[in-house]
Amino acid sequence: MSSLRASPPPRIGIDIGGTFTDFVLELGDQRHTHKCLSTPQAPERAVIAGITHLLQLTGIPASALGAVLHGTTLATNAVIERRGAKTALVTTAGFRDVIETGCEARADQYDLRVRKPEPLVPRDLRFTVVERMGAKGQVLLTLDEASVDRVADALAAQAVQSVAIAFMHSYANADHEQRTAERLMRRLPDVSFSLSSDVSPEIREFERFSTTCVNAYVLPLMASYLQRLSEALKLMGINVPLLMMTSDGGLCDVETACRYPVRLLESGPAGGALLASYVSRMLGLDRVLSLDIGGTTAKLCFIDDGSPQMSRSLEVARLYRFKPGSGIPLRIPVVELCEIGAGGGSIASIDVLGRVTVGPTSAGSQPGPACYGLGGADATLTDTHLVAGRLDPEYFASGTLPLDTDAALEALDRTIASPLGVAQDTAAYAVAEVADEAMAGAAREHAIELGKTLAGRTLIAFGGSAPLHAARLAEKLGIDSVIVPVAAGVGSAYGFLVAPISFEAARSLYQMLSELDTSLVNELLQELRNEAAGVIGHTRPVPAADNETQAFAYMRYRGQGHEIQVPIRDLAMDQTSIVALRAGFEHHYRARFGRLIAHADIEILSWSVRISHTPPMPAKEAHSLTPPDARMSAATAPLPVDVRSVLDQSSQTRVDAAFHRRHTLLDGSVILGPAVIVDDETTIVVPQEFSARRVRSGHLVLERQRSSAGLQISRKEYQ
Repeated sequence: MSSLRASPPPRIGIDIGGTFTDFVLELGDQRHTHKCLSTPQAPERAVIAGITHLLQLTGIPASALGAVLHGTTLATNAVIERRGAKTALVTTAGFRDVIETGCEARADQYDLRVRKPEPLVPRDLRFTVVERMGAKGQVLLTLDEASVDRVADALAAQAVQSVAIAFMHSYANADHEQRTAERLMRRLPDVSFSLSSDVSPEIREFERFSTTCVNAYVLPLMASYLQRLSEALKLMGINVPLLMMTSDGGLCDVETACRYPVRLLESGPAGGALLASYVSRMLGLDRVLSLDIGGTTAKLCFIDDGSPQMSRSLEVARLYRFKPGSGIPLRIPVVELCEIGAGGGSIASIDVLGRVTVGPTSAGSQPGPACYGLGGADATLTDTHLVAGRLDPEYFASGTLPLDTDAALEALDRTIASPLGVAQDTAAYAVAEVADEAMAGAAREHAIELGKTLAGRTLIAFGGSAPLHAARLAEKLGIDSVIVPVAAGVGSAYGFLVAPISFEAARSLYQMLSELDTSLVNELLQELRNEAAGVIGHTRPVPAADNETQAFAYMRYRGQGHEIQVPIRDLAMDQTSIVALRAGFEHHYRARFGRLIAHADIEILSWSVRISHTPPMPAKEAHSLTPPDARMSAATAPLPVDVRSVLDQSSQTRVDAAFHRRHTLLDGSVILGPAVIVDDETTIVVPQEFSARRVRSGHLVLERQRSSAGLQISRKEYQ
C-alpha cells in the first residue's frame, strides 16, 4: 500500500468587486491568480472568462476542479442602485409604515433637512392583514384569512415579483406568517416569498422588517444569477459544488444563498477578513488590523486572537455614503468592518472650499481610471500612484492592462494641479495624503467605538490597492509591522479558500438572567443547533465530530438599548452555566466599556448557534520582527529590475527606488526602502524608513527600520 496521500482536487475562489473580478486557483501548495474587469450587466461573463483563463494557464481540465467558492457584490449593488425585484410587504394591520418611520437614529442630528433613504417597498405596495401576536408568542388576535385573500387579489393586480411577510412578534410565534405565506403561495405560485420569522427571527421590528424586505428585494435577482452561473459552469464541464461566501465569513450552498441572499451583502469583505485571520494564526500574531482596499472602498477590521470582530447589525445603501444612521439597517451576522470611499478607482476632486477630496464616487470598471484608457477622464487614486511613479505601467495586473501615464498626468493636472496652481507632484502628494489620512482617521474612530487600541498591532494589507498605502498608514497609526500576504492583490478570493463551511441560526427569547428558565433555553438552543446542522449537512455531509459548534447569548443591563455577544460554555445549560454566563457578560462588558454597573439586572434578548466545518490550518510559522542577520539577508536579495524616481509620501520629495518582482524574492531576503515590489496583482511600496522581508510561507513582512536593531543598512551594501 502506498504511503503517499492523494493531493486534494484543485479549487477556485472568485470575488466579484466593483472594478475587478478576482480569481485564485489552488493547486496543491501552489496558487495561480488572475484579475479581469468586472462585467456589471452580466457578472457571469467575467467569472467564466477568468475560470477559462486559469484552466488554460494551468492545463487543468474543468472536470478536475473540486469546488468553486464565490462571493459577489451583486446583491449589494442591486440595493444601492435600486435594481431589485418589484417587492411588496405584507404586515400586521396598523404597522404598514414601520419601514418608513424607522427609529430616531439620524445621520446628522444637527441637520434640520437630513435625508433618509427611501424604503425599498413604496407605500402603495405595503399591505396589511388582521392578526396580532403578543411578545411572548400568545395569540392576541386570530388571523383573518379573508383579509389575506384580499391582499392576494391586490398582489396579483400589481404583478409583484417578490413578497416580504413580516408580522409583529413573529419571532416568538411564526404560525400566522407561515399560514399567510401558504395561502398566498397557492394564489401566486410564480412569486418569491420571504418570511421575517425565517430570515431574521429577532426583536426590533424596524430591523426585522427591513431585513426581510431587502431579502425579498434581491432574491429573484440572485436566484436568476446563480442559476445562470450554475448552468454556465455545467456547460464548461464543472459539475462540483458552487459554494457562496456569506457576510459572517462562512460558506453555504446555492440553495441556502437563494433562500437568504441578504446574507451575501458583505461576502467579499468577509473573505478578506478571513484571509487576515488565517495569516495572523499562521504567523502567531495576537492583535491585528486588516486593511482591504479594492477599486471602490477601503475596509478595516480588528482581528484579535485569530478571529475577526463580529456583529449582528449592518447598514446598506447609506444615503450619506459612510455615515451611520443614513442607510437601511439589517439584522444578520456579519464581520464588523469600517468602510470608507478610498479605493483605487475613487475620484479625486476639489470641493467648493478649494480642498482636495477623494471619493466616495468611484470610476468603477466602466469607464475606470483615466490611465486605463477606456474612456475615463477623472483623476483617481490609481492615476495618482502612476504619476507618483509607484506603479509599473507595463506590468499592471500582470501586464494584462497596460497603463497610460500621459492620460493620468493630464487628468491629475486638469482636475487638481492646475485649479490649485501647484506642481503635479504636489497634487499627487495631496491626493494620496488625503486618502491616507481618511483611512487613519477611520481606524482611530473605529478603535474607539469598539474599545480597542492600535498600539502594538500588526497591519495586514491586501486588495489591489492596499499595499500601496499600507506603510504610510502604519506610520500614521504608530504601527511598526505590516504583512502583505501571498496573493494579496486577490485577497478576498484567497480568503474564500480558507473559509469554513458554516451557518448561524438565531432567534429572540427574552430572559432575565436572575430568572432564567434553563429548560426553555435548552429547547431553543437545540432547535437552533438542528437548523444550523441541517444547512451544514446539506452543504457538505461530514461526521458531526468534525464540526465545531458555538453558541452565544446577546445580553445587556436592563434598561440599556443595545446588547453585547457573550459565548455560552455549555449547550445544555444548568445553574452552573448561569454563573458562567454572568461572569462572561461581566468580562466582555468590562473589556468593551471599562466598567460594570453594580446591582443592575442583566437581561438576554437573543440566542444563536453557529456550526462550522473549518479547513485544517498549516503548521504555525515562527515570526520574528527582527531577522537573525539583516546584513546577510539583505545581501541575498535579488538585484532590482530597475531603479526609478518615486515620490516619497513622507518627505514629499522624489527618491530613487529599486523596483523588484515579488516572485524573484527568496525566503529570508530583505529589500531596503525606498523600494517598490511589483506583484502579479498588486504593488507594494516600501518607504525609505521600512524594509521588506520574505518569510518562509511567502508572505512579505514590512518593518520600520531602527538603528538599534541593525537595520539601517545602505543599499550600496547589497547592490
